Amino acid sequence: MAYKNLESCLLDLEKNGQLVRIREEVDPVLEMAAIHLRVFEANGPALLFENVKGTNFRAASNIFGTLERSKFIFRNSLKTVEQLIKLKNNPAAALKKPLHSIATGISAIKSIPLKNPLQSPVTFQEININQLPLIKHWPMDGGAFVTLPQVYTEDIDQPGVMNSNLGMYRIQLDGNEYALNKEIGLHYQLHRGIGVHQTKANKKNQSLKVSIFVGGPPAHTVAAVMPLPEGMSELTFAGILGGRRFRYKYIDGYCVSTDADFVITGEVMPEDVKPEGPFGDHLGYYSLKHDFPLMKVHKVYARKNAIWPFTVVGRPPQEDTSFGALIHSMTGSAIQNEIPGLKELNAVDAAGVHPLLLAIGSERYTPYMPVKQPAELLTIANHMLGTGQLSLAKFLFITSDPENKLNTKNIPEYFQFIFERIDLSRDIHFYTKTTIDTLDYSGESLNSGSKVVFAAYGDKKRNLSSEIPDILKDFISVDNCKLIAPGIVALKIESFTTYVNAHAEIKRLADSLSGIKNKWSTTDGLQNEIALIILCDDAEFVSKDFNNFLWVGFTRTNPSHDMYGVDSETQNKHWGCHGPLIIDARIKPHHAPPVEKDPETEKKINRLFEKGGSLYGVIK
Repeated sequence: MAYKNLESCLLDLEKNGQLVRIREEVDPVLEMAAIHLRVFEANGPALLFENVKGTNFRAASNIFGTLERSKFIFRNSLKTVEQLIKLKNNPAAALKKPLHSIATGISAIKSIPLKNPLQSPVTFQEININQLPLIKHWPMDGGAFVTLPQVYTEDIDQPGVMNSNLGMYRIQLDGNEYALNKEIGLHYQLHRGIGVHQTKANKKNQSLKVSIFVGGPPAHTVAAVMPLPEGMSELTFAGILGGRRFRYKYIDGYCVSTDADFVITGEVMPEDVKPEGPFGDHLGYYSLKHDFPLMKVHKVYARKNAIWPFTVVGRPPQEDTSFGALIHSMTGSAIQNEIPGLKELNAVDAAGVHPLLLAIGSERYTPYMPVKQPAELLTIANHMLGTGQLSLAKFLFITSDPENKLNTKNIPEYFQFIFERIDLSRDIHFYTKTTIDTLDYSGESLNSGSKVVFAAYGDKKRNLSSEIPDILKDFISVDNCKLIAPGIVALKIESFTTYVNAHAEIKRLADSLSGIKNKWSTTDGLQNEIALIILCDDAEFVSKDFNNFLWVGFTRTNPSHDMYGVDSETQNKHWGCHGPLIIDARIKPHHAPPVEKDPETEKKINRLFEKGGSLYGVIK
């Protein structure tokens, strides 16, 4: 079904039992987000808020809350999208099924944006920012944010829709130092197309015209997060995915999506910034207040009966997880085709995506060598860290599985495979003083930190112990020492104070564990060993669930600063260790605080889930 607007999609979901209307008045300050979170966590339906306090507009959330619902929305176009991507990856396939390829090519005509001369500006009513649903998601947020924006900019040297960029960049509508109705914040991170456009405008000392579309056909929202090659317009993808050409026109020199529910136009002047944030973000922590581009509002438009879509991000998984799953299902092996030798990868959602990347590659360089060790895997890893948003990976684990039994989605099994084979003195490779994800506060400053590659290949070198060695029990109380998985232990020690103290504390620990082995060997001649020790503030929490380990272990650590080892040494600038690896995942003073629900708000929203409420019986 080719949806002409957001409401037609929501009506379709409702008809198929996948949407619930909320009739009661709800407060956009914390309440709406809390309701969304509770329904999402229960794998519940999409929500249509019909009575939002302080605004005449309705709002909708959890539209893409499950992969199944996302696939339902795009059920008539997914196969076409997948086929087009396959043709790009393998043009020879078009020769094998020419008639099928022709049909796909005809469908691709919908990719061409349509300038709509018949659409009049009066279709929209002009409003102010303060008339929008000003949704505050988390208690410490600096104001109301747009969480599903489609931010449109053009290349100042090559204007026009075909050289445009459509991205999903955080928009702060009020709060901080913003002049209400006149200024809003535009937050974008590293490796984003809008940055290229603003750089060009700045060099010419000209303003960058920005149009923010909210709502419209759901394909437009997905297109804004689709990782397309630089120079390819997301508007073309929106047309193919939605089965309907992207319709637009220009008003006052600004591009306006004529199918959007809302449009905010304005301009960003060179070097014009104001503090933006804090905002509870997708790593599960707040991104703090920093200077980001200031957008001076030109005009704000709303369609008749417009609906404001929103989502809530926080500790994963959240609704944005479904975006990633949908993109992966569409693109299939696109990234693998771009990087020779790469067979499989998993940007681990439970760890916030960018902090942890797991990969499986080929190892074909030196089959004649008697000792199996990473070679091609290191080439693949370097290629990955230089490719698009993969370059934001902080911890990259990569291995080769000649028997094709390993799966990066089975994360505990993957870690076991890695740590059974890795040579901790040889196979750890650091990248220091480099760029990391803007939202990651584990580094030395904003956008700055380090990366590390773990490359493992060859025969098993150890068995991973399913028991905590006595030497660890002697060092720390049993309550503070917990087994996470075979070979991986969580240790609770004193809270982090400074790196000077941390180095001394961990040196004492490493010295006391020097030569650590369990006191028995197995029938295969390998010893049982602990390969990884996670230092943390709460060993019970970290060990309770493997996702807790992934979240704490990889979001709270800067590899160059927080990795240690038993019997460690540096030879010719290469660091390694001969005993267990130690990662200090304690909370540091420079870290951003984790997002937490507001208890009072949780009590307030109970009314909707009790008998007589709109959500009574909707979730269990």
